Amino acid sequence: MSGLLENINSPSDIKGLDQKELNQLASEIRKTIVNTVAEKGGHLAPSLGVVELTLAIHYCFNSPRDKIIWDVGHQSYAHKLITGRRDRFSTLRQQDGISGFPKRAESVHDALDTGHSSTSISAALGMATAASMQNKDSKVVAVIGDGSMTAGMAFEAMNNAGHLRKDLIVILNDNEMSISPNVGALSSFLSRKLTSRVATRMKKEMESFLKRSGVGENIWQVLKKSEDSLKSLLTPGMLFEALQFEYVGPIPGHHIGTLIETKENVKNIPGPVLVHVLTKKGKGYPPAEEHPDLFHGVGPFDISTGRPKKSSTPKPPAYTDIFGQTMVRLAKEDPKIVGITAAMPAGTGLKQLQETMPERFFDVGIAEQHAVTFAAGLALEGMKPVVAIYSTFLQRAFDQIIHDVCLTNLPVVFALDRGGLVGDDGPTHHGVFDMSFLRMIPNMVVMSPRDENELQHMLYTAVNHQGPVAVRYPRGTGIGVSLDWQLKNLPIGKASVEKVGDDIAILAMGHHVHTALQAGEELEKQGIKASVVNMRFVKPLDEDIIQEMALKTGKIITIEENALMGGFGSAVLETLSNKKISDVLVKRLGLPDRFIEHGSQENLRKEAGIDVASLLDAARELLQASNTGQEKPAKVHSLRV
Repeated sequence: MSGLLENINSPSDIKGLDQKELNQLASEIRKTIVNTVAEKGGHLAPSLGVVELTLAIHYCFNSPRDKIIWDVGHQSYAHKLITGRRDRFSTLRQQDGISGFPKRAESVHDALDTGHSSTSISAALGMATAASMQNKDSKVVAVIGDGSMTAGMAFEAMNNAGHLRKDLIVILNDNEMSISPNVGALSSFLSRKLTSRVATRMKKEMESFLKRSGVGENIWQVLKKSEDSLKSLLTPGMLFEALQFEYVGPIPGHHIGTLIETKENVKNIPGPVLVHVLTKKGKGYPPAEEHPDLFHGVGPFDISTGRPKKSSTPKPPAYTDIFGQTMVRLAKEDPKIVGITAAMPAGTGLKQLQETMPERFFDVGIAEQHAVTFAAGLALEGMKPVVAIYSTFLQRAFDQIIHDVCLTNLPVVFALDRGGLVGDDGPTHHGVFDMSFLRMIPNMVVMSPRDENELQHMLYTAVNHQGPVAVRYPRGTGIGVSLDWQLKNLPIGKASVEKVGDDIAILAMGHHVHTALQAGEELEKQGIKASVVNMRFVKPLDEDIIQEMALKTGKIITIEENALMGGFGSAVLETLSNKKISDVLVKRLGLPDRFIEHGSQENLRKEAGIDVASLLDAARELLQASNTGQEKPAKVHSLRV
């Protein structure tokens, strides 16, 4: 690393640079981001698109006194590089390294932990209100993308901000809207000049003078309407003005001089302001500019070609791909099946349906709440909607699942991708709570496949079930099993015994069936015979098989990639208690009651104690307790009713 960037250790270090130097710094930042993400993976295109915008914000505002909030956080890499994390940037998204998202524990310049979209304006308004109540002389800036503006939460916040009239600056990073050069240039010129300190003061003084005079109010309203009409005609700001925001823009997002001038001007405008900035996603790296969707979030790639770095050994297909293929197959066989995504057709695998049968595919934007209730409406009229959402994002629609789907027992299928630990994206993206919060809802069926073949059978079962179903599967590749051509209905609530043994029983959920089978083989080499059960269903639970294994072995281990609290293991304990089976040793393996940081899936599973070695340790612990009469690790007591 050489040049200007190596001397930037805090935002204050950029304030003495001239425009030429800032452009050079932007170039160095882009090179650093590309080189790092090519090795480590990460969110490339979003961060490349906001380099100049990031520099302009930090040039004009004084972090950490002024609060800068990056919505979602996909675009925060340049921010990290100039806020004291340059020397650690090579550890991006690596275990014990820096996060791929803003994180308050990392830096005082990260005002809010982010990872889910559309939260920035709400948090920023709260901060601005708190600053006002405490008479703090600080600014609050929220940077939100055009995709995040599709979520209702953003508009709820803007509506409230317009009502409260607190000093708040929202920067809309628009990398999709196309505006002709003439209109864009004229609008940019008007917005910059009419928001200067002099123009703003003159406008306020003119308003005050006219309102004090006898007939001035009418004249002022005419002038105001004329200004608003001109701005609405030339810019897309009518909506924001209606929400009581002062609209500025659109302005070019890669011209540092224009960005700085505009930011300096809007600092002086009282009340909420929205600055509309036009950027190019993937700016500065041609493959990302040409295919920004493919470079939104990437694994390691070859910089010269932009192509992913391939492993020397071929990998099985990803669960996401199997889901996408199965959806197309099912939709061809059943005209009532439709697919719904919340702005992630490629990420969820529904892009295959979109390309094959676009009329049966719906992208509702980043609006998970709407997606669920939209699906409910489709189901009410006889369709079979499949809502494909990452597990972590479905949390945003909890009320809709209960109130709009399960309460009326509608046949809506939830395809929960990324169920479990996702790896490098960390705690905001781990899908580790779904089994806990879904299994408590009446009418809901919750299942998880042992492998990619069982996934397609579960999808077939789900779309043919007359009620709500969640199918939960992990991030990453399958295990390489062959796929059955003939799809079949699985009996709801019935488990499958994969290995028979009398000494101990391992009840496994989802892909950890194979973890259990590996452990079972190792135990057999030691003369210990273990039963391994593919439980399949978190709800309804196969209570008969649980009772059978408890009475047969007296020792049960449960394993799941979900929070232990309220998860599958808890459901097993509840079953034993309800059946008044007390003389059984139970050891639950799952995720502890804390947020799991980022790292490889393999390492995180090892640390959480849900790998083969942990299973073997748990088995030895139960066997030792049983043989020596030691205190039982988790004895279940009968309920006295």
